[in-house]
Amino acid sequence: MYSELFDAIGRGAGGWLVGWARAALAGVVSGDRAVAAVRHPLGFVCVPVYRGGDDGVCVHLWEPARTLAPPTTSPTHCHSWDLLSWVLVGGLLNQAIRVEESAAPTHRVFQVRSDAEGDTIEATDRLVRAHVAATTEHRAGESYTLTAGIFHETVIPDSERVVATVALGSSRPGAADLSLGGLHTADHRVVRQQCSRAETIAVATTVLAAIADDRVPG
Repeated sequence: MYSELFDAIGRGAGGWLVGWARAALAGVVSGDRAVAAVRHPLGFVCVPVYRGGDDGVCVHLWEPARTLAPPTTSPTHCHSWDLLSWVLVGGLLNQAIRVEESAAPTHRVFQVRSDAEGDTIEATDRLVRAHVAATTEHRAGESYTLTAGIFHETVIPDSERVVATVALGSSRPGAADLSLGGLHTADHRVVRQQCSRAETIAVATTVLAAIADDRVPG
């Protein structure tokens, strides 16, 4: 599945990707695809569709009407995996964040160690200042990539009611998941909030309705 989607995004095969999303989410609704959505601390809901070794495929949904708990550090983070994503619905901004050591720091770097139940967030000795280095916009029918190790932040414009993406992740050996947090924030644990069966169906149905509403090219 991962390689098929990777190739389809590379070709810009929007129609094929929309068809795949319809089938995958319909399987979630019917119960043929037995998965539970997860409320992600970065402000979206993740529907895990596939996991094979170091590779994974999810559908991500941002919906301003859906209240989620804010992150305990900040929205600025970097992955231990390479991301390739296709925007199904709406549009988003990706901000590349430049992080530099400083004698007058504004943030501490935290390492995030994830497992099936949640995230252990550990303070490092690295103190930094951070600022936006570049901003790119991505609309439905477009793809974008984020390389492991690049600090960034995803911003959903206020004008967007629903934003959904197909997200492909491939782990990079030796890379770490990092986040920027407060200078005096202590180590802590964040438990991932798994959605109920009804909530998972509602998330899948929201994306399916947006696709059917012709907001998606292809």
